[in-house]
Amino acid sequence: MTIRIVETVFDPFLEIQHFQTQLALNGKCGATSIFIGTMRDFNDGDDVRAMTLEHYDGMTQKQLAKIIATAKEKWAILDELIIHRIGDILPNEPIVVISVWAMHRAEAFEACRYIMEELKSHAPFWKREILTSNESRWVLKNTSGKN
Repeated sequence: MTIRIVETVFDPFLEIQHFQTQLALNGKCGATSIFIGTMRDFNDGDDVRAMTLEHYDGMTQKQLAKIIATAKEKWAILDELIIHRIGDILPNEPIVVISVWAMHRAEAFEACRYIMEELKSHAPFWKREILTSNESRWVLKNTSGKN
């Protein structure tokens, strides 16, 4: 399990590739599921030019570790990676990457989705959007996982 909270732009594909080269799964992995979340330039009918993402250091990592531990109880996953941005973020920049390695695709898909949905609803991250009108607002609710 690897959880990283970063303040700089990252390339999710390079991060996954680098992480995967360090895995010692010895042919046990049959599936890798990946979710990459990027910043949109709109929300709630308004144009958004930037966002600041804040978190509660220590508490965030603890909550993410708990989410992964629960996922491991539900599915036979071999390893997982979460990288999440904080700080100032611009449209099209990656915010989060979640990758799950498992023996079978169903477990990888389901665990990856579970981790993302739990992160969105339970991890202590707060978003402040800066609109193109230069107004700023806190995001009070997350979008549904069905969107």
